[in-house]
Amino acid sequence: MSDKKTLTVKLVKSVAGTREDHRATVRGLGLRKLNSQRTLEDTPSVRGMINKVAYLVQVL
Repeated sequence: MSDKKTLTVKLVKSVAGTREDHRATVRGLGLRKLNSQRTLEDTPSVRGMINKVAYLVQVL
């Protein structure tokens, strides 16, 4: 098992009607459809992306 810290991110709100850069950020996190999940490495850049679209995602 890897000793790196990870975060699981879930898209819980639709990106329809949101800003284009926020949609791009969600795609950058690897999330496509509603309720899709992705396990990502816990880095400052990933944290910043999550904070930017915090109203759309949930960290599990």
